[in-house]
Amino acid sequence: MREAIDSFLNYLAVEKGYSENTTAAYRNDLAGLADFAKTEASKQGTEPSWANFSRQSMLSYLLDLKERGYVATTMARKVAAARSFFSFMVAEGAIKANPTENMSSPSVGKALPKPIPINKVRLLLEQPAKLSTSEAKRDRAMLELLYASGMRISELVALNLGDVNTEGNYFVRCLGKGRKERIIPIYEQIAMTVKKYVEEDRTKLAHSKKDEALFLNARGDRLTRQGFWQKLKEYAKSAGLDARVSPHTLRHSFATHMLGGGADLRSVQELLGHANISTTQVYTHLTTEHVRRTYDKSHPRANE
Repeated sequence: MREAIDSFLNYLAVEKGYSENTTAAYRNDLAGLADFAKTEASKQGTEPSWANFSRQSMLSYLLDLKERGYVATTMARKVAAARSFFSFMVAEGAIKANPTENMSSPSVGKALPKPIPINKVRLLLEQPAKLSTSEAKRDRAMLELLYASGMRISELVALNLGDVNTEGNYFVRCLGKGRKERIIPIYEQIAMTVKKYVEEDRTKLAHSKKDEALFLNARGDRLTRQGFWQKLKEYAKSAGLDARVSPHTLRHSFATHMLGGGADLRSVQELLGHANISTTQVYTHLTTEHVRRTYDKSHPRANE
């Protein structure tokens, strides 16, 4: 059964261009599904196989997840993973029918982003400046760049030397989902912060001139998502912010503050690298105050 999962994951990575993080999430969800299928087959005295996994088996799996306390969002994700996997299996001729066909996912209310207020963002960005180490200078450049660009944390840590243009036409080049390249304009101040880090502090962290990673850890290796997230938690705590602040919180804040400052939805969609504008529209509810101010200021009858 695991061979079929490996084949599906290979399809996602090679043909669909899914990232390592996405395929890892699929692997985790489908491994749990395979374990459940084997347990059920053992109880029934049958051979565990995907061909024997029926619609009733899928319903039993959902009931098992619910009894184990999984929330609706996690259950919906696991159902989506199973649906994609079984669709692949049907297309490959490995099974005759998709056991998830016409099966609705658990109802999930869309979680609304909770951005950090602009004054609190400034406070957060000031925290690394209180330290004088090379790591702190790196962290300042990373925090500033994350908020300046709205990049995903996976995109940020994947940057190489040369991906941030610090000469005149300031921008950062990154690879998003499906390895789609996008160019994000940035302001001069952050470009100079990155340039200073590269010239003065990255050289102190680097152990090899051949390493192309922009952001390095103390061992001279590329800084990981987990490594940066830990640093962010420390800075958030010292700034008196909510402990749940994450790299994605800064991405939310970037989008919300851009829209609040007058940016149009299409531009923000392009900056974030969203394939569908419906994904970006989740932020529009956060800009109602800005819309009200603009309306009151602009409509010829609003101030009569």
